[in-house]
Amino acid sequence: MARDTLPENAGPENAGPEHAGAGGAGAVLRSALTRWDTALLVVLAAVVVVAGLAVDGFATGRNAQFLLLDVVAIALIALPLTLIVITGEIDLSVASTLGLCSAVMGQLWVAGLPLELIVVLVVLLGAVLGAVNAVFVTRFALPSLAVTIGTLAAYRGLAFVVLGDQAVADFPADWTAAASSTVAGGGVPWAVVVALALAVVFGVVLHATPFGRSLYAMGNNAEAAAFAGIRVARAKSWLFVVSGAVSGLAGVYWTLRFASARADNAVGLELAVVAAVLLGGVSIFGGRGTLLGVLAGVLLLGAVRNALQLADVAADTLDVVTGGLLIASVVVPNAVALGRARLRRGRRRPT
Repeated sequence: MARDTLPENAGPENAGPEHAGAGGAGAVLRSALTRWDTALLVVLAAVVVVAGLAVDGFATGRNAQFLLLDVVAIALIALPLTLIVITGEIDLSVASTLGLCSAVMGQLWVAGLPLELIVVLVVLLGAVLGAVNAVFVTRFALPSLAVTIGTLAAYRGLAFVVLGDQAVADFPADWTAAASSTVAGGGVPWAVVVALALAVVFGVVLHATPFGRSLYAMGNNAEAAAFAGIRVARAKSWLFVVSGAVSGLAGVYWTLRFASARADNAVGLELAVVAAVLLGGVSIFGGRGTLLGVLAGVLLLGAVRNALQLADVAADTLDVVTGGLLIASVVVPNAVALGRARLRRGRRRPT
């Protein structure tokens, strides 16, 4: 069922020859205006305007900088997760991977290794953790939901085995400052620039390469994709490996930004990441979604949570809001598509 557009068959790729010329331009415009990610950008703009007027401190440059820093980890992890969900799979172990990588980073620093080497080792560790998920999902044909729920618990438990309940907080000041530094002393953090650069890479891969098109084919019908010559298992394996590596990179960022390596870093972050991906219009059933929509979903979720925090809303309520947005991201597009299908059937009935 379509998730990246509000009406069915609204994309410009569905415009036939009869829509050439001015009609074709009008169809493309209508398609752009009715896409899910376009609607999400409009909602994001409305939330920013309303929050700026109603919440003290929201519209300041300093708060905007903090908001962007807060969503960097979510945005990083959401990039590979978008590709995974488009294939019809899921990875719920991302936050636990981040936590385990953070714990290992702290332990390696205590052991005296240089941070340059530690960063490389932690990213590689994340890739290995992702490969574990890949083996169970692709080699043993186990459901990714069950596998990654299991590794979610296992990786978090290993984080406490590695570091216990202690914290490592004596990282070099220049490294921790760099995690929050801005471009040319302005309001855009360097971490955001890195996240955007990775987003461009993932966007090109997903939307402008045969590999990206094959991911949509897998999500729509994995068996048919395999018969068409697509190496489904290999592609999914690499996606889980990349997801683990990016989660490890997010663990490095999280540790340096908060200047603390802890086993419980990013507990519950997987809920926010999945909410952002689904809110961005990626179908939980696979086969639909755009990276632009996901980035809009990340910013919308971050803006809502930031505004509520500034309004002194309790943390438990923030989780309720995140869960509500997650449910809405699944219910609303399907309800719209169902309504349109019923409307079409009604028009076809003989009078």
